[in-house]
Amino acid sequence: MDLAYVCEWEKKPKSNHCPSIPLVCAWSCRNLIAFTTDLRNEEEKDLTHMVHIIDTEHPWDVYSVNSGHTEVITCLEWDQSGSRLLSADADGHIKCWSMTDHLANSWENTVGSVVEGDPVVALSWLHNGVKLALHVEKSGASNFGEKFSRVKFSPSLTLFGGKPMEGWIAVTISGLVTVSLLKPNGQVLTATESLCRLRCRVALADVAFTGGGNIVVATSDGSSTSPVQFYKVCVSVVNEKCKIDTEILPSLFMRCTTDPARKDKYPAITHLKFLARDMSEQVLLCASNQNNSIVECWSLRKEGLPVNNIFQQISPVVGDKQPMILKWRILSATNDLDRVSAVALPKLPISLTNTDLKVANDTKFFPGLGLALAFHDGSVHIVHRLSLQMMAVFYGSSSQRPVDEPALKRPRTTGPLVHFKAMQLSWTSLALAGVDSHGKLSMLRISPSMGHVLDMNMSLRHLLFLLEYCMVTGYDWWDILLHVQPSMVQNLVEKLHEEYMRQNAALQQVLSTRIVAMKASLCKLSSSTIARVCDYHAKLFLIAISCTLKSLLRPHFLNTPDKSPGDRLTEICSKITDVDIDKVMINLKTEEFVLEMTTLQSLQQLIQWVGDFVLYLLASLPNQGSPVRPGHSFLRDGASLGMFRELMVVIRIWGLLKPSCLPVYTATSDTQDSMSLLFRLLTKLWLCCREENHITEPNDALIDECCLLPSQLLIPNIDWLPINDGIISKLQNKQLVRLQFGKAPGLVGHTVSSQFDAFVRAPGQPKIDHLRRLHLGAYPTEECKSCTRCGCVTMLKSPNKVTAVKQWEQRWIKNCLCGGLWRKMPLSYS
Repeated sequence: MDLAYVCEWEKKPKSNHCPSIPLVCAWSCRNLIAFTTDLRNEEEKDLTHMVHIIDTEHPWDVYSVNSGHTEVITCLEWDQSGSRLLSADADGHIKCWSMTDHLANSWENTVGSVVEGDPVVALSWLHNGVKLALHVEKSGASNFGEKFSRVKFSPSLTLFGGKPMEGWIAVTISGLVTVSLLKPNGQVLTATESLCRLRCRVALADVAFTGGGNIVVATSDGSSTSPVQFYKVCVSVVNEKCKIDTEILPSLFMRCTTDPARKDKYPAITHLKFLARDMSEQVLLCASNQNNSIVECWSLRKEGLPVNNIFQQISPVVGDKQPMILKWRILSATNDLDRVSAVALPKLPISLTNTDLKVANDTKFFPGLGLALAFHDGSVHIVHRLSLQMMAVFYGSSSQRPVDEPALKRPRTTGPLVHFKAMQLSWTSLALAGVDSHGKLSMLRISPSMGHVLDMNMSLRHLLFLLEYCMVTGYDWWDILLHVQPSMVQNLVEKLHEEYMRQNAALQQVLSTRIVAMKASLCKLSSSTIARVCDYHAKLFLIAISCTLKSLLRPHFLNTPDKSPGDRLTEICSKITDVDIDKVMINLKTEEFVLEMTTLQSLQQLIQWVGDFVLYLLASLPNQGSPVRPGHSFLRDGASLGMFRELMVVIRIWGLLKPSCLPVYTATSDTQDSMSLLFRLLTKLWLCCREENHITEPNDALIDECCLLPSQLLIPNIDWLPINDGIISKLQNKQLVRLQFGKAPGLVGHTVSSQFDAFVRAPGQPKIDHLRRLHLGAYPTEECKSCTRCGCVTMLKSPNKVTAVKQWEQRWIKNCLCGGLWRKMPLSYS
């Protein structure tokens, strides 16, 4: 493990952020991190309980909000989509936070619930029934269905038709369980029930879910001499009211309390966690004294109940008729450790059962099998989540030691005991975020090899497997990019493409845009592949335009064949290889292409991009030997050239209806039919690479014609996406980057209003809306938003009223072309 970056608060004379007690943080599947601090005002001598949300790619761009909680925040919890956040406090108030206008740096409190005056000690969203299992032992399989399988898992509660009902469950310090359900109409149904008849103090609690749709709650009063209690909670809706039923499950005493040598050594249970939200059969316990801790892993098993011989003779027990009971058994325990300050559990759903310790040892170097323990001396240990064996170590003062010294051999040094008070592992377990006792946020890289020497192929296989997992689930893969070196990029992109091509056609279609976005983010990490980033983003834009324009086509008669007009267009354009655009047109039913005049005119900016890009590609064909030139990969991409060819045909037909919607070219001759010329050259180029396995070189005649294009038409400048201002490119050399909240890298100590302007091409040059293809001017006055991953910029509010354009804009309301989240940008650009 090593530190990637550290982000801290600026010291101010009158108000400062200080760590809250307790301090909590949460990490979403979209790589958003939420954590708490208390804002201390020296003049008024009061505390404001703050919630901070950062995107891991732009940690300095923190969104801080006054939570409105009157007492300290005790819990933070992201939902399964990573777009909503729950916060709960020591006064029983629970708030649900949602993005404002789908912006990652703008949040608002929408709904909530309250158990007045009763501090919340555990909080969780209800399970939605979606569970995917990773099969590490099958990571070399070709089919994604073998590597990642859907596990049969029931939602906590379902609506009519089986749709999972949204809501949350919380446990309070007085032993109450409260459930709030979000109805589709926005109403909140809340019910509260005691966990058992004899209510007792609950100091620690956690929530997990069973495959049958039930909820399991684990509680402890904080004393190691008291049992850890478990309860089954069933939630239902009866007569439009929420109903809660509870049932006591088998309890356990920690092993250290029954060991005569340690009976009174660890008086307090300080941490109680299920190993996973959907793994209610395994629990992690930590007992501590002032200086030391011990950690135990327990598992719930079904065991046969022995039957007395007398009853055996009366009624012999045969086979499955033997009575079974549930019993907690200890899986593993650590020796005496330093005092544990925080625990972070893995989120990867690797399928390991109680008897999988052999498999666990065989795959012990795979990320996701380890959980993190932080200690008061500043160190962090990664231990196996079942055997609790040591896998990797990080020391907080490692910056004082040689970089090349192995972490496992580094001796501890004395120093200030700065330690993590809250930690979270990323969703692939390749990164660890911790907030320390000074309020600083630290991002740690966790090597895929867990500190052990693995060959390059094994490390690449681990990274590839996790990239495939993110591709299938839709989770953000920023934490994987932390470990990709420039020398790996080409290999990873090729391997990823090979694995993608092995999948069936239906799955390829579903993942078609996600893999392009993934390739773009990988190519950004190497100087030799940086030009391909532009190509991948242009391909995403082309796919989106093609889908949108084809969706506008409507069959002339309702009783048409199964194929849509868009499908017939693709089929006819692939069969007819004529270079004359008008001869291709006559094979189409032009009545299916009739649209309103206002609709056609509103699409002109998108149509112009298609025309400009085709001209740019053909003009760059003579320079095809230069792979560093943007657009190079399109010259061998038969599928993309085929899409351009189809769109040229559609645009030609629409131009007959509304000539002003056609792309505008600056030609040297007034009689030049630019569309026909470009279509003819495009078709010839497409014929060279239409078959992926039989690509031929363009002949000299085609190259000569393309050489003449600059003398016939003015070649446009293509507005490529800007270079992103994220942190990932600054972490390539494995050197620690020190950041400050609110100030971009390299600008610490200076306040510059335009530091987050991700799309400045040059001072004074006009900016462009990359999605609407509208020019915004040199100093835009409209509010804009930018993508957290690729830097794509678009206006926050739509200037259009035409339905077709609104349909285009609606595609990007939540996410960018690449799948990244949006963040609001400041108005002042320089």
